[in-house]
Amino acid sequence: MDAYLKKRDELIAQDRALRPDYASIITLSAEEHKVDRILRNIRADEALSVWNGQLSVVHLHGPQQMFPGMEFLTARETIVGTKLFEVLSKARPSISMPKGGLLHAHLDATVRADILLRLALAQPAIHIRINSGALNANTLRTALPEFRALPKNEWTTATSLTDAAYTRNTWVPLHNARNNFTLDFGGPIGFDRWIIDCLMIDPSEAYGTHNTTTKIWQKFESTFLVSDGLFRFVPIFTQYIREFLLSSIEDGISYVEPRILFYFKNMVGEDGEENVPHRVWFQIYERILNEVREELKAQGREDEFVGSKIIYSTVREVTCEELEWYLEDCLALKQEFPHLVAGFDLVGHEDSLHPLIYYMKPLLNFIERQKEAGVYIPFLLHAGETIEDGGPADLNLYDAILLGTKRIGHGFSITKHPKLMEICRKEGICIEMCPISNEVLRLTGSMPMHPLPAVLNQGVHIALCSDDPSAFGNMGLSFDFFQVFVASEVNTLATLREFVWDSVKFSSLDDAEKQEAYSKLDRRWTAFIKDVSNTYGESYGFVSK
Repeated sequence: MDAYLKKRDELIAQDRALRPDYASIITLSAEEHKVDRILRNIRADEALSVWNGQLSVVHLHGPQQMFPGMEFLTARETIVGTKLFEVLSKARPSISMPKGGLLHAHLDATVRADILLRLALAQPAIHIRINSGALNANTLRTALPEFRALPKNEWTTATSLTDAAYTRNTWVPLHNARNNFTLDFGGPIGFDRWIIDCLMIDPSEAYGTHNTTTKIWQKFESTFLVSDGLFRFVPIFTQYIREFLLSSIEDGISYVEPRILFYFKNMVGEDGEENVPHRVWFQIYERILNEVREELKAQGREDEFVGSKIIYSTVREVTCEELEWYLEDCLALKQEFPHLVAGFDLVGHEDSLHPLIYYMKPLLNFIERQKEAGVYIPFLLHAGETIEDGGPADLNLYDAILLGTKRIGHGFSITKHPKLMEICRKEGICIEMCPISNEVLRLTGSMPMHPLPAVLNQGVHIALCSDDPSAFGNMGLSFDFFQVFVASEVNTLATLREFVWDSVKFSSLDDAEKQEAYSKLDRRWTAFIKDVSNTYGESYGFVSK
């Protein structure tokens, strides 16, 4: 029996030898090994005490039995109450687990919906309208509000969206619409609930009415239609950036690389006119970034933040001719803001919009244009965010790799392609995996079904990302770290540490910036390990039998 068990252990070790976290397991310090035991013991304990199927399910939609890594929207409130989430997040008044960099998030979906609404209510220029008559019980769930900051000479005195006298597409001052929202729908509180519901995906939608990838994407895209008129107003955009940076730092994120959508060529300025060009967006972003840095420095918190760069993005529905304009715009911005432009991406629903091959000529020409201009703008391309096998969205993976992408956004379908995973492993192409996003958007049913472990086992590096947290409610990175950790007993502290360090290694920081990031990360990680050991060691630091 001893000989068999030895062979068994050897086979398991061989099977896991390619994993990026495999080598780090033996390099963990004694205190890190203790914290590893603590995390695994808490996971095992809560698998029995929390995820045992005995707790009542908060929502009717989704599974009726609780299990680790289950559907996030159903499990979210339960997750927040767990000891493990307490350790991984800022849920306790102590040291948040350092998360490294956030490498895949769309800026216009990174601030909580209720905060965005609060920012909007502070702006008297913001008006709201609906493309129908007065809201009623039949249209409340289907009517989408549209927001717009109007020039002062166009401000209206209209009073309500729910008054029978409301005329279709009439702009109503936001405060009027909220204050006069009929009590039949909950008054001002009901108004807030309606707006937030339009900005987020609800469990009843993800796991009920929209439980297919096509239908849930329709709901998902509608959240951006609602938020756009708020996000693209300079006074809100300015505060939005600040909120994104500070909330990320609060969750232990020290570097962010958001994708900003430059599809619209201008933003609405303070005067209510759509006349603010892309270069001013960059100027605003850089100013807020520097202000946050200075504030942290004044508070003695410099180790908590390294900085930020921007991934220039447009939507994969533009024509090839239109794409050429965006690529030239990206090139010009790189020349003016070389320290801020991280790369280029095409975003949008891969299953229904143009594949990369459609844009191959302008994308290949873009590589040559960079050489002519003496700049380098790496591709950081969405690819394989699909359940297809061999369809256009799946084939995007081949084109992304042939274009020389430095990272792959999502890469959900890559496990179907062993050669592509081998290339990613050998050439150091990191996959920006967004597990909660993939589950909510119905590419997978739960975390235990997600392909992330298979990608890890093939030796491909992964950066854990949140994608569009304002729509899903997975703010920061703590929720994604939690869901991944509880869904696999193979995952250890070394796995979490590898995710953190890889998010810096595969970021767009230059070598000097990475060294600074690693130094800060080392200090914060050491403090985190000590804090967890001291706080939970007595209760959970035992050696499991």
